[in-house]
Amino acid sequence: MSVMLETSLGDLIIDLEVDKCPRTCENFLKLCKVKYYALNAFFNVSKDFIAQTGDPTATGTGGCSFAAHLPTLVPTAPVAPRYFMPEIRPSLKHVAKGTVSMAVAPTDPPGCGSQFFVTLADRIEYLDGKHAVFGHVIEGLDVLDKINEAYLDQDGRPLQDIRIRHVEVLDDPFPDPVDLLPVPDSPLRPPDASTRIADDEDVAAPPEDVAEAKRRQTAASSSALTLEMIGDLPFAAVRPPENILFVCKLNPVTADEDLELIFSRFGKILSCEIVRDKKTGDSLQYAFIEFDEKEAAEQAYFKMQNVLVDDRRIWVDFSQSVAKMNRSFLSNPTRGGRGGRGGGRVGGPGRGGFARDNGYGGSGGARDNGYGTRAGAGAVTGTYDFVFEDRSRSPARVREGKDDSERERERRDGRDDYGRDRRRSRSRDRRDREDCGQRDDRREKDGRRDDRRDGDRERRDRDKEHRDRDRDRRDRDRDRDRDDGRY
Repeated sequence: MSVMLETSLGDLIIDLEVDKCPRTCENFLKLCKVKYYALNAFFNVSKDFIAQTGDPTATGTGGCSFAAHLPTLVPTAPVAPRYFMPEIRPSLKHVAKGTVSMAVAPTDPPGCGSQFFVTLADRIEYLDGKHAVFGHVIEGLDVLDKINEAYLDQDGRPLQDIRIRHVEVLDDPFPDPVDLLPVPDSPLRPPDASTRIADDEDVAAPPEDVAEAKRRQTAASSSALTLEMIGDLPFAAVRPPENILFVCKLNPVTADEDLELIFSRFGKILSCEIVRDKKTGDSLQYAFIEFDEKEAAEQAYFKMQNVLVDDRRIWVDFSQSVAKMNRSFLSNPTRGGRGGRGGGRVGGPGRGGFARDNGYGGSGGARDNGYGTRAGAGAVTGTYDFVFEDRSRSPARVREGKDDSERERERRDGRDDYGRDRRRSRSRDRRDREDCGQRDDRREKDGRRDDRRDGDRERRDRDKEHRDRDRDRRDRDRDRDRDDGRY
């Protein structure tokens, strides 16, 4: 006869010694049938010794026999003692791991109720003659190993509850008591008021949001490392500047000066560049605005979102571009120190250095704009040169240490230079188109001349063939005439 205990760590199938311990086996089977053991906890676990359960209160002092529990199910049943006499058989000993025994209460006389234990190791002779063996675990020894490895408190109870979730009687040879109600459903709540880690809580796995955040961080790190390997990033730990805004959906007629004037109310602007086409100089309808302070960029981000500028509602976001920083690194990769404001300080990369500095050092009185060196004696000013190759053609201006008149003169000179560059660009395009047209005409003429030459050659060949045929025909006629005159 056997019973299956479904625990929170796995299933245990127990084979009962019905012939040798009929009273104990009947008590155990009937308690299993009425779901007395459902959600009972293993409240006493000793490593390599025993795992004890069967007490609904999980204190070690509760539990009773089926006969004493029966009046709560059948009101007409007679009242019986709490314990019954233990059936200790000398032939049944605690020899093998998985031996199931009824715990004997230290009463006078000693008795058995509902508590039982399972041995977790072989040859525990200490228990022989003291507790009543009535079964053996025939399947689920790996579950016993898991119980044996559980983390325990000072009282020997697992920190995370190990419970009997369900009991299934596979075979019961004993008749049920008269007027016994149908088998009740398994309880939904544990009978003991436990405040420990629940048996169904996965303490080994992190929370779902933490696991998702870790997965995203790992994916981002892998992507950054890949971009570093192919040269799109100077190094994987690079971070975009926090004082540069990206503005898009601009009107093509919006000028740099107008955009700078609109955003200058939030703080000092170091550069304001509308990105333009390299050849035509037309606006690509997005810009980068660099503020002196991060707080000014944050205010502009919140205040200028979806604002109407030149009949267009613009979109503002923080720049995620590190193109200039990458270009600076590729042009001089030996500069590993982080430049301070004013230059000269050498150190490792950090968050602050990339907000305004180029991340790779400065010299003298040079000032960084976040992607390349700005303003300094003989310094090459950084720009978004994936569009502009020549700084003189870019609308960006250097403002450090200059008064309003100089700025106005530079602004005017910049517009003149831009107009001249644009006219020169258009002239070059017109000359290029004319040159292309002339080359096409020459190519077409050469093709026609080649066709005529080929046609003349074919005609000469045909004329030669005709002459050769005529000559052969005359020769044959002359030979025939000569032959006729001879005879």
